[in-house]
Amino acid sequence: MTLLIRVPLGIAIMVVGYFVVAKSEVVFGWFGTNDFAEKYLGFGGSRLFYKLVGVLIVFVGIFVATNVISDILGSLAGLLTHSTPATT
Repeated sequence: MTLLIRVPLGIAIMVVGYFVVAKSEVVFGWFGTNDFAEKYLGFGGSRLFYKLVGVLIVFVGIFVATNVISDILGSLAGLLTHSTPATT
């Protein structure tokens, strides 16, 4: 992926993650409670879960913008196919 596509895409993903964190009440209104989060994170766990998902989205955006995501996905594919990633 070229630099002119990768960086704006990464920034857009980071902005989406930021808004998931900042507006977690709106996201909670869209998706409702999460049974897993309520069970293991306690009362208000769904809101915390949505904030954690937002932070994860921000990190994915950083990885996309800096092209670290290709190394991560290449290594994951190597693990799943029992081969080594190609070096460039």
